[in-house]
Amino acid sequence: MTQPTDIRRESLLTAALNAAERGWHVFPLRPGTKRPALHGEAACPRTGPCVDGHRKWEQRATTDVDRIRATWSHAPYNVGIATGPSRLLVVDLDMPKDNGSTDAPCGATTFTALCERAGHAVPDTYRIRTASGGQHLYFTAPSSVRLANTAGTLARLVDTRAWGGYVVAAGSVTPSGSYEALSGPLAAPVPSWLLSILKPSPKPAQAPSVAVTAQSRRYADTALANETRTVSGAQRGEREAKLFAAARALGRFIAWGDLPRARVEAALQEAGEATGLPASQCRSTLRSALNWSIAHNPQRRTTA
Repeated sequence: MTQPTDIRRESLLTAALNAAERGWHVFPLRPGTKRPALHGEAACPRTGPCVDGHRKWEQRATTDVDRIRATWSHAPYNVGIATGPSRLLVVDLDMPKDNGSTDAPCGATTFTALCERAGHAVPDTYRIRTASGGQHLYFTAPSSVRLANTAGTLARLVDTRAWGGYVVAAGSVTPSGSYEALSGPLAAPVPSWLLSILKPSPKPAQAPSVAVTAQSRRYADTALANETRTVSGAQRGEREAKLFAAARALGRFIAWGDLPRARVEAALQEAGEATGLPASQCRSTLRSALNWSIAHNPQRRTTA
């Protein structure tokens, strides 16, 4: 007689195989949870896949059918998809955590507003309904850019998963509910306007190796002039993305002490408003982008 556990295991095996068939690298999550089922570094036996050193879930995620069948034969594991190796960018549209704020907008609402401000419709792509009632939008990421995870960079309750991150695949089940596909299996490429916001800020060709000097300040002044010019020339549909990218690029100079924040904000605020963006929207975009860039650019080293 077929047991319920056997049915769940077969269903989850099918979910893992379906993801692998699309080229997405999968690994097991603990039954009924979102946590990886693989051992941590402290408990690593240094055998099998880890014989040459501990391998984390991102390194062990696979599309190999035999490995997947062998793994899911042991237990009804939920299915994790390692987004980086799968060349995916997944936009996570979450639900408000505070049940008392019934009028608080969800991630889907704020992402829709972001798309409208960028002059585009919400992209049509592979979409998952999460156990909490949120959504995951799957996009194929370009091989030329290594995207990282973000949390709130795009908007409130809008996170992204790329290298270093994972998502729970459709077919997985938790006590809160199941993960279900809402559209077909095709993931669209990351829209160019979204990619321009998320891609890492370009690094200077040769960063100064000493404390702030006249040379580094001249470099920062040139960067400020160039980025301001880029924002001023932005066309409708790319204005906010260009403003965000410029602030991300210039934030490191604030962190290094080459440019005062007030000067950067004033220049980009003026450039953004000149393109037709509302003043409040410019301020919000600049605050978010500069805060992120300053936090993620450590002080420049004073020795080579």
